[in-house]
Amino acid sequence: MSRTSLAGPVGLAAVVAILVAAVVAAIQLLGGAGAEESGAASPPPAAPGPTGFEAVVDKALPSVVQITTERGLGSGVVFDGAGHIVTNAHVVAGARHFRVTLADGSQHAATLRGVFTAGDLAVVTLEGPRPKPAAFADSSRVRVGQYALAIGNPLGLRSSVTQGIVSSTSRTIPEGDGVALPSVIQTSAPINPGNSGGALVDVTGAVIGIPTLAALDPELGGSAAPGIGFAISSNTVRAIATQLVAHGRVLHSGRAWLGVQLRTVLNGVIVASADRNGPAQRAGVRAGDVIVSLAGRPAASVDDVAAVLASNRPGRRVGIVLRGPEGERSASVTLGELP
Repeated sequence: MSRTSLAGPVGLAAVVAILVAAVVAAIQLLGGAGAEESGAASPPPAAPGPTGFEAVVDKALPSVVQITTERGLGSGVVFDGAGHIVTNAHVVAGARHFRVTLADGSQHAATLRGVFTAGDLAVVTLEGPRPKPAAFADSSRVRVGQYALAIGNPLGLRSSVTQGIVSSTSRTIPEGDGVALPSVIQTSAPINPGNSGGALVDVTGAVIGIPTLAALDPELGGSAAPGIGFAISSNTVRAIATQLVAHGRVLHSGRAWLGVQLRTVLNGVIVASADRNGPAQRAGVRAGDVIVSLAGRPAASVDDVAAVLASNRPGRRVGIVLRGPEGERSASVTLGELP
């Protein structure tokens, strides 16, 4: 076909159509750029696909239980195939009777196997069924920013799930009454009363921690601070629960020990008594001494001393500043292991 054949009516229409299409395309291209520069509305992004959290919950939920005592309720995690359930010591504190509600709603009696108050951990043994044990992750591999789900029974709402991220790791948190927790995971997943002893899991459904407490905000009248919760790391849980299951008590705590009984008074922390031949007594600490600082950190309360001990290891030599009738004096103490 020769080029002049386009000069006919049909050929002319084709040329016009091609030119119109090119102009329209150019206008659309320029118009798009102009709309973007002018801030004009653009189509909304597509909705994200499923997160997959449903599968995580399906895997982890059967291993999380509710524990009810005559003093209240909390949560627990199935630790092994023999019916041992790990929970917080404060969930079972002072109780003599325990009822465990499984994820399927069935209720069963349980007995107390052992308690480690200094680490706020305890184990109860389920009588009867043997539910599926949870998978425990290596908490040393937990990273800030990863997703975390808290599963438990907050306010008695059985098998509840909240979602957040890991906000921090390896914190030492005073819990009160002279108890401080080392290697704690901070999470933004909401932790409410009744969550204690439950599971903080990663996106594989493995337990990375046992939710224990929420931060309190004095500006909110001492109520829980939103988005700041704490969980005992899974590696700590496994180390302590394994000993409680085997012996009913902890033989090797891995926790530093000073060997004193303390009281918080107006002018600081006073030594009520020092254990015979304990680390403090060997360093010259006497009943009636006021601890001014330990390991270079001020000691204004018993919780301050507990936090220092929780963040140190047995065998470490640290400085201690004391105040007695003769004034202030300094000494060095080699920390023992908490019995």
